[in-house]
Amino acid sequence: MVSVSGLLGIATVALTMVLTPGPNMIYLVSRSVTQGRQAGLISLTGVAAGFFVYLIAVTAGIVTLFALVPALYLVIKLAGAAYLLWLAWNAVRPGGVSVFAAPKDLPIDPPGKLFTMGFITNLLNPKIAILYISLLPQFVNAEHGQIALQSLILGLTQICIALSVNALMVVTAGSISQILRRRPVWLRIQRYAMGTVLGGLALHIALDSLDESPQYA
Repeated sequence: MVSVSGLLGIATVALTMVLTPGPNMIYLVSRSVTQGRQAGLISLTGVAAGFFVYLIAVTAGIVTLFALVPALYLVIKLAGAAYLLWLAWNAVRPGGVSVFAAPKDLPIDPPGKLFTMGFITNLLNPKIAILYISLLPQFVNAEHGQIALQSLILGLTQICIALSVNALMVVTAGSISQILRRRPVWLRIQRYAMGTVLGGLALHIALDSLDESPQYA
């Protein structure tokens, strides 16, 4: 079964990544600021559907993939560490813009389009693709067996955290947008905090990968 350290690890990654601006956050916040909370929540259901597509695909394929090519685990792990470092740099680099400074003049979309765009945005989101393909597998412990079940539990943990945080952002997007526009210093604090956490995770993953490369055969 999934270890406590694995659950805490994926929870930390999920939280830091959902708080790092990306396509999902930009779309949900822009819809909420433009069209209101209800539109944001409808869009979020589309994002949730995209998460489950990734989860099903990874749960079904991870066992076969690592059984056929165990060496891929190390490559995937290092790729995940590199991606986290890239996210860390983007969080702290000069010239960052707040996702909550979304334009308010976007066209009004019907519920069906809100759901579809949320779904497509998540499916095409490179952050989520790399999260499931590169980051989630390294919290699976082959020694505990039931790799597919472990992947399912870890994925559901990530989905619960991502949807909870995104729902909170949707509900508070309008207020947060106004606050950050008046107090840009808080934006810089958030960016540097997330960059530090992501950078620390990347270094931990990279160093750990040099010591051990689990086999899935």
